Amino acid sequence: QLQKDLEEVKELLTSATRKRVRDVLVAEKQKLELEIKNQPLPKPKDVAEEEKSSLGGYTVKINNYGWDQSDKFVKIYISLNGVQKLPAENVQVNFTERSFDLLVKNLNGKNYTMTFNNLLKPISVEGSSRKIKTDMILVMCKKKREEKWDCLTQVEKESKEKEKAAYDTTDPSEGLMNILKKMYAEGDDEMKRTINKAWVESREKQYKGDIPMDI
Repeated sequence: QLQKDLEEVKELLTSATRKRVRDVLVAEKQKLELEIKNQPLPKPKDVAEEEKSSLGGYTVKINNYGWDQSDKFVKIYISLNGVQKLPAENVQVNFTERSFDLLVKNLNGKNYTMTFNNLLKPISVEGSSRKIKTDMILVMCKKKREEKWDCLTQVEKESKEKEKAAYDTTDPSEGLMNILKKMYAEGDDEMKRTINKAWVESREKQYKGDIPMDI
């Protein structure tokens, strides 16, 4: 817009004959040239678009992953299509002794995050790393002690122990009852009918067995 104003002032200068008018136009011309000079240079379109997309979009929390372990490492596999095309600095992992968090910036216009707190056992921050593979990120947590991990986090361990305690009882019939309750709660209609039938038949047998023979 300023450039167009400047061109018009220059055109008017060529046809202006009166000194006062020319002085006004010259002053305006100098003012416009100074404004244009002080304007910030426009960024190339691709750079501007890249900055916009890295700041815009939205953040997706990663919930799906796989893991396994060796004697020295716990390995977490995160699938992300096209992640290998990103600059390496766009895939960041921060480790502490009992946690790590992953941030993937500007993958197809979105940011991706994953956080693991309260890891089951301590890890070596210096020895841990991440690798970018085709459509996958591999997070490698270096174990401080070469021992087997039963799960990834302390929360998972506590959850497993609670579930085990529900079925680990001194009364076998109570343990069986808990298993049946779980099967009933999680089963489909056919499973529920089967359990109900077995329950009724079991109660009938108990009832018949309690009746004295001389009645």
